[in-house]
Amino acid sequence: METFAEYILNEKNLASKMEIMYYLARKSKIFFDKSTVFKTEIARLFLGSVPLEIDQNQVLTACLLCNCKKVEISQSLDDLKSYAKHGAEYLFSIGFDKKFCKICEEVNRYSGTNPREKEGDILELVDQFGGMLLDRPERIGLSVEEALVLLEYRNLKDKFNRYLHPFIDFVREIESIIISEQGEITPLKELVNLVKETPDEKHFITAVTYEYEPKIDKILRQNGSVDPTKNEGMLEEGNPNRALFSEETTKKIIGHLVP
Repeated sequence: METFAEYILNEKNLASKMEIMYYLARKSKIFFDKSTVFKTEIARLFLGSVPLEIDQNQVLTACLLCNCKKVEISQSLDDLKSYAKHGAEYLFSIGFDKKFCKICEEVNRYSGTNPREKEGDILELVDQFGGMLLDRPERIGLSVEEALVLLEYRNLKDKFNRYLHPFIDFVREIESIIISEQGEITPLKELVNLVKETPDEKHFITAVTYEYEPKIDKILRQNGSVDPTKNEGMLEEGNPNRALFSEETTKKIIGHLVP
């Protein structure tokens, strides 16, 4: 029987991966919420705009899983410093290889792995940048430009991330595109609004898959600046009848695939 790692990595469609994660979180009580989907969508757009010699399927799967042991409300600094390492250990226990687990562990730098994997650098960027855009109990979400400045001059100051400047260029390019006649709504601002408007991760996944991605990808293709559909078939465009959250996936995850 295939492992969970084989199951989710063999599934190339991103919407289906998100569906799998939704059920895994309920089966195994791991961290998975709208912020996870939000950051993964930023990664999808980035990978579609910058030609990188990486396995896109692996990176997007890692985006969904790297925070699996994150504590939603951290009680101590130790929790913050250890969740990525604990997550990597958990992922290894359900069938992922050591390199994939190391990539996920490198979502932050607390474990001090060196040299860092190039995929880990992407996870670090989307996790830190995406997190700053979203509201938290102690503050409202930052603007895109504020988040970029803090990313470069505070969070990653004196740290080497090979994709930092390509990522900043990508964000500024995509945010130069206005997608609504009703106001200055840009692709990332639209995604932030969608986080606020949807009640939970299940509704957010559906909205991203069937509303946001087709609309944004069409606009970006017409603009000619980025092409997120380069993501090796990760977007199943033009299939609104595909059923998310199916009984088949429920049975696979809850039944026998994940111990």
